[in-house]
Amino acid sequence: MTDLGYGRQFADFYDRIFPGGPAAEPAVAYLADLHPGDGRSTLELGVGTGRIALPLADRVGEIVGVDSSPEMLDVLRAALKDQPRPVTPVDGDIRDWADHRSYGLVYCICGTLSMLLDPAEQQQTITAAAARLDPGGTLVVETHNPDFAVHVINQGRARDSYLIPYPGRDTGLLSYSTIDVANRIWQLTHLWIEDGRSRIASEVSRLTTAEEVDAYAENAGLILAARHSDWFGNEFTGVEPMYVSVYRHRGE
Repeated sequence: MTDLGYGRQFADFYDRIFPGGPAAEPAVAYLADLHPGDGRSTLELGVGTGRIALPLADRVGEIVGVDSSPEMLDVLRAALKDQPRPVTPVDGDIRDWADHRSYGLVYCICGTLSMLLDPAEQQQTITAAAARLDPGGTLVVETHNPDFAVHVINQGRARDSYLIPYPGRDTGLLSYSTIDVANRIWQLTHLWIEDGRSRIASEVSRLTTAEEVDAYAENAGLILAARHSDWFGNEFTGVEPMYVSVYRHRGE
């Protein structure tokens, strides 16, 4: 999608909010388990700084990572320079990205799909992702559960704020959350505080239900193979913060 400045705001501290290493291991293990093997390549839509793609490449081989943020891709390229891995960063639009290749695993996680505010563009992204799948390939989508955002994070209020402490001296994330339920828009303005210094960043996403993503997938010729509430494979009951959906082509 068109770069809206997300990377310019978040790139310097994104990996502090969403750390790699042990914190990313459940997602990496989950995705690696879904990879079909046989040397088939993987595609990540919204690769960011590569916190998932880099360790996943150690297990499954080549990964092409698409993102619209030059700043986030620069962080990824720096990591690859320090420790080369079979990850190819690509500056591209996830809504219609195509390279005339096919992949055994395609994934779009960490709420990336919901950053597209138009349902038609969300559908376009899932359709483009489905078109990149090998026969027998798998598409994985992870995003926020709208009910959790509305009723737990914002406690049913249009506006709320909360502080999440992080390891380190005087470190934490103060977030101001605004939810427009009628238009299904969720805006977060974050104040990242670390060692007495602070930085501001904001993001906007669309409250996207699991049923909507299922419909996008069905329109693209895919069917739901599994849904979990987290990367440990726990059941999604509808009250958890996130949901992970796994899709495959019909008949596979």
